[in-house]
Amino acid sequence: MKKDPDAILNSPEFKALVARQWAVSAVLSIIMLGAYFGFILVLAFNKAVLGTMLTEGLSLGIPVGLFVILLAWGLTGIYVFWANDKFDSAVNAIRQSLRRD
Repeated sequence: MKKDPDAILNSPEFKALVARQWAVSAVLSIIMLGAYFGFILVLAFNKAVLGTMLTEGLSLGIPVGLFVILLAWGLTGIYVFWANDKFDSAVNAIRQSLRRD
């Protein structure tokens, strides 16, 4: 039996799932934006910090920049893991409950 799309969109389970998805996305985005803009602000206003030499030919800016890139990959991995584990199982549960109704 097919459900009315408005009934699905207005279901409390669907609304809770969308709220959780927005919360996870917002937290991960804030972390990434904080790291990125922090790096850019230090680069813009205090270049000497990132220009500090750690060893011959390696300034502090290189590992910090690499960290920002790896953080982006890591946060993407966290989101994919969450979406595959929690989000998809919640979607399947909502589908099953709507099929039973």
